[in-house]
Amino acid sequence: MLPLLTAPGFAADCAALASASLNLPNVAITGAVVSEPDKGLPRHCLVTGKANERTGVDGKTYAIQFEMRLPDDWNGRFLHQVNGGNDGVVVPAYGDRIDAPSTGGVLPLARGFAVLSSDSGHQGKDPANAALGLAGGVAFGLDPQARRDYGYSADITLSPIAKAIIAQYYGRKPDYSYMYGCSNGGRHTMVAASRMGEAYDGFLAGNPGFDLPKAAVQHAWDVQHLLKIDPDVRKSITVDDAKLMSKRLIEACDALDGIKDGLVSNVRACQKTFDFASLVCKAGEADSCLPQIKVDTLKAMFAGPVNSKGEALYSDWPLDGGIGLGNWRLWKVESQIPPFNNQSLIATMGAASLSYIFTTPPTRTEGGTEQLIAFLAAFDFDKDAPKVFAKDPTFTESAMDFMTPPDVAHPTLDGLRKSGHKMIVFHGQADPVFSLNDTIHWYDALDADTGGEAASFARLFALPGVTHCGGGPGLDKFDALGALTDWVEKGKAPDRIIAGVNPANKDVPADWSSARSRPLCPWPSFAKYRGGDAEDAASFTCARE
Repeated sequence: MLPLLTAPGFAADCAALASASLNLPNVAITGAVVSEPDKGLPRHCLVTGKANERTGVDGKTYAIQFEMRLPDDWNGRFLHQVNGGNDGVVVPAYGDRIDAPSTGGVLPLARGFAVLSSDSGHQGKDPANAALGLAGGVAFGLDPQARRDYGYSADITLSPIAKAIIAQYYGRKPDYSYMYGCSNGGRHTMVAASRMGEAYDGFLAGNPGFDLPKAAVQHAWDVQHLLKIDPDVRKSITVDDAKLMSKRLIEACDALDGIKDGLVSNVRACQKTFDFASLVCKAGEADSCLPQIKVDTLKAMFAGPVNSKGEALYSDWPLDGGIGLGNWRLWKVESQIPPFNNQSLIATMGAASLSYIFTTPPTRTEGGTEQLIAFLAAFDFDKDAPKVFAKDPTFTESAMDFMTPPDVAHPTLDGLRKSGHKMIVFHGQADPVFSLNDTIHWYDALDADTGGEAASFARLFALPGVTHCGGGPGLDKFDALGALTDWVEKGKAPDRIIAGVNPANKDVPADWSSARSRPLCPWPSFAKYRGGDAEDAASFTCARE
């Protein structure tokens, strides 16, 4: 029988934390103030601080900056919130995005978790990097320790600090500790599960970019193919092109799960069913079809990058009805997200990161979108792609060393498994940033390398129609954190997680019922219709092909 959560200990005066001695080296608390209840968030103590302040080899000042939010009504749990993108900003420690789709619509802080957030050891908006243009936010890649902190070291540093603050404030250590993040935050979680699986009772990884350096090579691959269509990549695959691809995918694969409902739940079967050739315009056709060059480009993008020997440099990609919709095209082709103002995310997120952080030695790319796309256009898949594995006397760890789990080739999660800890991974099938297939390959390897026992401590859930960390024509509201705490604390393994319509998701088709629900099933099973109310998760079973 797992122990029950003990009653919350006493809450010392919040302001006193500012001068508290945590008996930890190189840690400074910079502030502690009471935050009153607001917009569904409880009264809590907001603590700010920094660790390991230093001067980098590039002459700039670095520190791991963080904040903690400690609710008055504490549930005895600690959540380490690991963030997305290139980090560099201390995102509010609420535990999830403000609409909290993958934690069931209720922010972990509002549930009573004590939550930690950090910038992972660098400032993403450092004014000193303004001259570098769009690449300025990743210039920390010129410092090897900043790379290391971004990859894994900041998380190792912060874990004991957060637990010490909790013990100081509440008078005892947390009963259970969790880590959660999506995108790069999912990568953080995957890396921590491998490097420090003993430190957290549960790990929740969403759309994990655990092969992030390789995924960045995909950006170069995509750009080089899109430029064959149009010198302005934003005009290469149009909105109508993307919608047509999605429409044809749904027509071909929707019923493979037993019901036509706009969702491709049997994604494995879809890979065998859909043929890109069905998109090609035949003689005399001009509407509801695509020219051969666009279809060839899409096929190449979904096949993934290769070198001149045909060796895979990242992964292939699954086919799903959400592809082409939601944020798929935004990430693949163009961006409407401020502050980029229609400038390509391929350039800002792909080229700058690939050049400064993921190649050794760093490749300096200064200027705006045109310069960064030029870098991707000139990227050599024989000579440049191996730089994600390269080291030198200054950068003694390659990008694959500091960004990926150390056991990524043959995963076993020994520390996590031997500690009895648990892990849940979820991934949108239509994710345009990180391939679900890459995550599936990892999970299949984990199962093989642990004698077919992966499901006893780690489970993967694929999300039909969902794109990157939410969005897309799918059901992206589900309580994965609740499923994880039930598994950790009650021994209740997640055989299904119920997903519903997220009111904040503008990509949900207008003709879907707002009450629609489906089970998310542990891989390799999928939600198969067995009869009954087509809008009710109870009408579906988790089946295998």
